Amino acid sequence: MSQNNPTAPAPALTGERADLLETLAQHRGFLRFTTNGLTDEQAGLRTTASELCIGGLIKHVTSVERNWVSFIVDGPSSMGDFDNMTEEDFARRADEFRMLPGETLTEVLETYAEVAGRTDELVASLPDLDAAHPLPSAPWFAPGKEWSARRALLHVIAETAQHAGHADIIRESLDGAKTMG
Repeated sequence: MSQNNPTAPAPALTGERADLLETLAQHRGFLRFTTNGLTDEQAGLRTTASELCIGGLIKHVTSVERNWVSFIVDGPSSMGDFDNMTEEDFARRADEFRMLPGETLTEVLETYAEVAGRTDELVASLPDLDAAHPLPSAPWFAPGKEWSARRALLHVIAETAQHAGHADIIRESLDGAKTMG
């Protein structure tokens, strides 16, 4: 909404922000498409040698997106201490990749949509895509590196695209359905 007229829609995004959101939306759409017509049970099935299932991939991408948006807003403290993870922390992380008893595909997709909405709002309102924070201490990050909001968003896009591809393979192995082709 416009500040001068609270009932007027906000101006459409253009340029880099529009490109980032359009690309992210496209890959989110590919990922969500793999769930069309699936039951909760099917969303939790492993159909390849991998431990991955479609519902678990969506849970993981949701968590990744939520964590990186928190990083953009609050910095590395929002992501936890990866160097001192406990067995319970690793177990919780592993559960992120599977459908747990009582979880439904509908709930997983609703949570994903909520997180996506928060991301989209942040990208539209963020004062500066160059604003950066140091990366949290973790074995997979080089010490002393910083990521800008832009770089964190590009990481979310890459994760989403990669896991949409995984989900497509899992779905094709399940029942022959494909996102493309």
